[in-house]
Amino acid sequence: MDPPLIDEKERNLFANPAADSKKMRRIIAEDSEWSLATVPRLIDICIKHIVDNFAENPILEDLQPKHRQKVLQMLSTELPLAVTAPLIADEGYWKRCCQARWGVCDTDLYDKSWKRMFFERNFEGLIEDFVPEQSDINTILTTLELSKDFIIRLRIKQLLPRIKDVTIPVIDEDASEQGSDLGSDDSLDHFDFGEVLEKLPRLQELSLTYGVASCGMNFEWSLFEFTEKDCRLLSAAIGRATQIKVIRLERCQLDDDKARRLISSFLDHPNLEVLDLAHNRLGDKTGRAIGKLLSVNKTISEVNLCDNRIRAEGASAIAFSLRKNNSLRSLNLKLNRIGEEGGRALCSALAASKSLLSLDVSSNGLGEHTAHALAEVFTKNQVLETVAIACNRLGVNGGRVIQEGLEENKAVTSIDLRLTEISQQCEHSIMNVIRRNKEQLVS
Repeated sequence: MDPPLIDEKERNLFANPAADSKKMRRIIAEDSEWSLATVPRLIDICIKHIVDNFAENPILEDLQPKHRQKVLQMLSTELPLAVTAPLIADEGYWKRCCQARWGVCDTDLYDKSWKRMFFERNFEGLIEDFVPEQSDINTILTTLELSKDFIIRLRIKQLLPRIKDVTIPVIDEDASEQGSDLGSDDSLDHFDFGEVLEKLPRLQELSLTYGVASCGMNFEWSLFEFTEKDCRLLSAAIGRATQIKVIRLERCQLDDDKARRLISSFLDHPNLEVLDLAHNRLGDKTGRAIGKLLSVNKTISEVNLCDNRIRAEGASAIAFSLRKNNSLRSLNLKLNRIGEEGGRALCSALAASKSLLSLDVSSNGLGEHTAHALAEVFTKNQVLETVAIACNRLGVNGGRVIQEGLEENKAVTSIDLRLTEISQQCEHSIMNVIRRNKEQLVS
């Protein structure tokens, strides 16, 4: 006997009686929290429990990949670093942490690593907000232990000084006039890097600015002072941190005496490659110290002394060391005062140099005599690739001799001759030579 025929609608009613609205009635519960929503799956309840209790009982590695990913997506970005640092390697989680804390973020400076960005910027913020004798150093040391394996570069944009003692001193009337001439002797100290640098095994670059980023109407020159004690402590710290390759101390009001002390600690540094002392108050004494550094250190490849007060004597000392140095690739002396004498000394050394690839002597009071010396460099040196001599009064004759020297050169692929008072025809001919050299390099 054939089974009775049942249409599709009746079949659904048999399978799910709740689908028949005539047989169902709506129940309004007295409990306001009661819901008609479907009971969540057990796995979802477990994942939520793991997320809610992750700080006390972190469970991650034992989960299946799909469940682990869901947990990582639900975790709070405010969890303690002691929990997340050693356990979570997922870049998606650290991306959420960075964006939640700093908004717009660029990982290009951090080798596309969100985790590295978070730990470097977090540690930089702790140091930048540290006030000597006020802040707790243990906070930094604790964070250091968690961050040391992820920090490769530190760029400290401000260092806060110790808060001044506001007690009113007793003024000696006999010495008041003399004291006003000598100024105040109470120097302000900053964060001591001695407890930090040698504990960062992967640190390669250190960039410091001794000053306050946003002082507003509370401006004082003492807020931007690099003291003797700072110099002594930093020299000792860098001397022990032999893993560092790049050191930048820009806009630190650094003078000759402090710079010489710092440079003396770099003489036998085994890995130093870049030294940047731009925008300070360095003179010829520092020039002589840099010359000694270049003569002794065999690893340094770049020196930046832009915007200082180096004159002919300091430039001559650097030039003398270039004859012996085989590691330096880039030298920046822009915005100094080396003059014709210093320019000729540098050119004389460059004629025999076999390592320097880039030279910048823009805005240094150079003239036609330096132009003649530079033209001789172009005829003899087939290594130098980039030259910047902008904002110097080379004159029409200087431009002509440089053109003649470059016509015999096949290595220079970039030259900056802006505001040098050379003729347009000469500049056009020089650019044609540069274009020729570039084409030959490509081919």
